[in-house]
Amino acid sequence: MTKRALVLGCGGTLGFAWTAAALAAVEDRLGWDARDTEVLVGTSAGAEMAALLGSGIGAGEILAALRGEPADERVVHHLAQHPGLLPPLPTPVWPGLGLTAAALRGRVDLLAGLAGVLPKGRGDAGWLRDFGTGLANAEGWVDHPKTWLVGADVRTGERVAFGNSHRTDLGTAIAASWAIPGWFPPVAVNGRTYVDGGTVSPTSADLVLPTGVEEVVLIPPMSTSGGARGRGFARVERLARRAMTRRVDAEVKQLRAAGIRVLRIEPGQAELDVMGPNFMDLRRRADVLRAGRTLTPARVRAAIEQGATR
Repeated sequence: MTKRALVLGCGGTLGFAWTAAALAAVEDRLGWDARDTEVLVGTSAGAEMAALLGSGIGAGEILAALRGEPADERVVHHLAQHPGLLPPLPTPVWPGLGLTAAALRGRVDLLAGLAGVLPKGRGDAGWLRDFGTGLANAEGWVDHPKTWLVGADVRTGERVAFGNSHRTDLGTAIAASWAIPGWFPPVAVNGRTYVDGGTVSPTSADLVLPTGVEEVVLIPPMSTSGGARGRGFARVERLARRAMTRRVDAEVKQLRAAGIRVLRIEPGQAELDVMGPNFMDLRRRADVLRAGRTLTPARVRAAIEQGATR
């Protein structure tokens, strides 16, 4: 049996919905249950999905809940919570200037450095902490032995995989991985402070390099190979997307150089047109889910064919 890792990237409310559709298409095509993956890595919205899978809730249950059908009550309740379309007015404090300094030293990229100048968010991450508490086992984590949720040190930009060598409870790890600069405040864990892991990498796929996996299923809603057009506010999103795509490209290159097969499934122009520029726009979730269900099977087939030729 192929030793496979599943890596789920950041992407907000709409990225989560699109990822659910993409994951269902992957499972169908491969005849595989994502809960059986050797290593499970999630960042931000991907950390939500990874926590669900790691706790034993399958892609079918997640899709059912997104479609408003009967499903696991923990998923239904979580999806009914939302932090809003826009962040609350932030606090005039700048906790992330260390990220900016790290960018100036070349330790993180420009996008992460720009995130460092955002003021401290006032968003309430209680819904994420409650979500983690509801999923956690008696040890405060999930049953899957290698479920890693990625955050970034707000002072240095160092990425940390909670659930690997860094321990905390599940709710805190999800909140840290989801702590979008300027929206949510950084999260303190064991004497260090963390922001959204997507600030530094949308996927952190390279973290699986030492694990001995043979194949990585990579689902990054915030990257698009070859780029995508945008109008109005979508142009700003496309600038960030280009930078994130470069990060994902670099990680994929590392994996393939190590002899690891990569199945990379990401949204294209059609899905992005449905998503719009704000990935937190809950009003578009049902449309994004429909677009994903329609379009991702072909993207999965293409990714498998491409992976087979490398």
